[in-house]
Amino acid sequence: MSGQLSTEEVAHIARLARLEITEEESATYAGQLSAILEHVDAVRRLDTAGVPPTSHAFELRNVLRADEPRPCLERDEVLAGAPRAEDGRFLVPRILGEEP
Repeated sequence: MSGQLSTEEVAHIARLARLEITEEESATYAGQLSAILEHVDAVRRLDTAGVPPTSHAFELRNVLRADEPRPCLERDEVLAGAPRAEDGRFLVPRILGEEP
């Protein structure tokens, strides 16, 4: 990067983004944006030729248990905990303004 952003450049960027900022804010943002751009430039200069592309810094592993079939609850046991049941199914209120 070639130096600091000027307050005029920051004001122009703000206009492009349709943001209203004061001169004081423009001066503050000029320093902050310049620091960000300097950091980006430092990262850009790093030699990454031997570094494989990754999406995470560390290898991710699935920490969930294996998906293995196992016995489930009996229908009557499940329906016993429901507020209302009918014909082996949960009974829920009608929706979309339908009359019962």
